[in-house]
Amino acid sequence: MALITCQDLALGYEGRRILSGLSFAVHAGDYLCILGENGSGKSTLMRTVLGLQPPVSGEIRMDDGLHAKGIGYLPQQTAIQKDFPASVWEVVLSGCQGSCGMRPCYTKAEKQRALDNIQSLGLAPLLRRCYRDLSGGQQQRVLLARALCATSSLLFLDEPVSGLDPKVTAELYALIRRLNHEQGITVIMISHDVGAALHYASHILHIGETTFFGTKEAYLRSGLARRFTEGGEAE
Repeated sequence: MALITCQDLALGYEGRRILSGLSFAVHAGDYLCILGENGSGKSTLMRTVLGLQPPVSGEIRMDDGLHAKGIGYLPQQTAIQKDFPASVWEVVLSGCQGSCGMRPCYTKAEKQRALDNIQSLGLAPLLRRCYRDLSGGQQQRVLLARALCATSSLLFLDEPVSGLDPKVTAELYALIRRLNHEQGITVIMISHDVGAALHYASHILHIGETTFFGTKEAYLRSGLARRFTEGGEAE
């Protein structure tokens, strides 16, 4: 069974549709990139799947062992969020809140999970640093570690390299690929970077005036990738 199945999904706000007839499935181990021009509904799709807003119509089914609170989510950052006055340790540990329920304190196991993710992502030297004093790339690693505290199976990433320089962008893409390949974490990533999508992804979901879902190889054969990168659909 797929981790997530969306069937004949329509997205929008207050009943107004911005996208209709969307069907796709995500299986364990997939690396799905969601592409499309600005305003096509990419972030709306992610928020809908996460249960942050209802679909206009259609169905979203999740595997019995998966629920929205158990999905690691790395949203786009706002300027206010980048100035958050907390330590790296506090930010990462907060990713365990979904498993706390009504408990007022974190368990020893939750603290160990946070520490393991900090070490895995090379953040141990920054443990007591203030989050707002970090570089953009360091902040994204901290938020990725936080997202990993919420899940061991599925990550949702919304433009994770936005605003980063090319070197840091390449490092973050490589890190996400390692999580997918070596740890088997399923990745769903919104991106404007078609080149990166075609390099790293196993599957592509392209939404907008034209909708496509399939393997990376099928996307290349469709010709849609060329039209999109040349500006035909992005204009």
